[in-house]
Amino acid sequence: MRKSLAKNVTVAITLAAMAMSTVGCGGQAAPAAPAAEPAVEEAPAAEEAPAEEAAAEEEAVEEEAPAEEESPYTVITDDAGNPVDLGGMDIIIRNWWSGDPAEPQNEYEEAVQEWRDWIQETYNFTIKEQAISDWGSTPADFVDYATTGGDENYIWILRDDPAITSAMSNGLMYDLSTLDCLDFSAPKFQKNKLHEQYSKDGEIYAMFAGFSEARTGVYFNKRLLEEAGIDPEEIYQMQRDGSWTWDAFTDVMSKAQRDVDNDGVTDIWGLTLNEGVMTTAAVFSNGGSYVGKDENGYFYNLESAETLEALEWTVDTFNKYDMPDPEGAEWDYYKEAFVNGMAAFMVDDEYCGTPGNFLEDMQDEVGFVMFPKGPKGADYINVWSNNPAAIPACYDADKAWKLAFAYNLYTEPPVGYEDYNGYLSTARNGIFDAESVDETITMMTEPEHGTIAYHGMIPNMDIGPDLVWNLVAGSVVSEQVEAIRDTWKQYIDDANK
Repeated sequence: MRKSLAKNVTVAITLAAMAMSTVGCGGQAAPAAPAAEPAVEEAPAAEEAPAEEAAAEEEAVEEEAPAEEESPYTVITDDAGNPVDLGGMDIIIRNWWSGDPAEPQNEYEEAVQEWRDWIQETYNFTIKEQAISDWGSTPADFVDYATTGGDENYIWILRDDPAITSAMSNGLMYDLSTLDCLDFSAPKFQKNKLHEQYSKDGEIYAMFAGFSEARTGVYFNKRLLEEAGIDPEEIYQMQRDGSWTWDAFTDVMSKAQRDVDNDGVTDIWGLTLNEGVMTTAAVFSNGGSYVGKDENGYFYNLESAETLEALEWTVDTFNKYDMPDPEGAEWDYYKEAFVNGMAAFMVDDEYCGTPGNFLEDMQDEVGFVMFPKGPKGADYINVWSNNPAAIPACYDADKAWKLAFAYNLYTEPPVGYEDYNGYLSTARNGIFDAESVDETITMMTEPEHGTIAYHGMIPNMDIGPDLVWNLVAGSVVSEQVEAIRDTWKQYIDDANK
């Protein structure tokens, strides 16, 4: 039997000073450093140093000898005491975005590369990330592969999709809880909640290691707020003291929305946004959801008091503050509007402000806070959505164990970087100010401010065209809910079966 990683994967730096008293593997003391060569000319006998002085000099030479450098990593061994051997497996972490690996750009990336080189050499395998499917085809590709089988050594990166829920129900995803090389109580798995999302009856079908990606928040244009007499720092202060609520958000939007030239036409709007993104953020910020999950399975939650209150507030906000799109505009016109200073606030995801995304074109300075709390919300909340890693159930137990062993090591943080959050480093290279990174985005990735959604797990349910895209200015919530009620209940019943 292989030893469990839960007991063996401890990684510790061995102090160099301990090398002086190291005992060899055979139980013998480590050999002393060789003595210095004697001088060519022998000193006269009368001038010889006393024996105790010679011994002291020899000891000093030994202490000055450099200690042999030891590895900072602990080798995981099998029951025979040998390093676990994966037999030269070539493993591919299959996704839809990876290209050729880039050279390390900082000390953290250098440490990651050093660690990953070491594990591959020590345990006799290779591993790399490679784009094979695309975003759209990945769920179906996984189902086809897991159904027909294959000789490749794939760890699949998936996404929320009803096809994956069906794969779970039909035994196409390997139960990771049976693999003793994975410890889901480890910090890297507890930093997110994905294995809870992909669990059923105590079985776990997918995993994610490390911090969750920050998601939906509220961007604000500092110049427009200042021109409206609002100190942008007040927004951050409200977030700090817990008073950043729906009412507070509505209040600052009403002040920021202005008819600058007094011609009766609004020049600066309070808000522009992706309506679907804001609707879901509002629902969860009030303690609601579209679909819940308990010990009996999934349940319909669209008409809970928390969810309905959020939907009503959202539509009311759209009616009062959402900038209308010009006739013929594309669905994402709101991006251009915010970049050009036409609205004070924008609700969208955190990635919009990272390098290479549209907010790089913004000339005005922006801030970023979490979505405000609703009246029934306990705290600021971020709805996490991570790409799960899974192993096809068509693999036998030995192959599944080896793949999980490799993935577990591959995702282990290097020594000294156990709490490193790469999302913060990426954000600092974007358009975010210090408060956005150190306060907002940090909170977004903390477990106490994260939650998971189950509506993406229900086959046939698509909340966009079914509901949230229809909740725009002028819509009636009760009519939209009534139109979808019976259909959603049937979808959920079918998912539980």
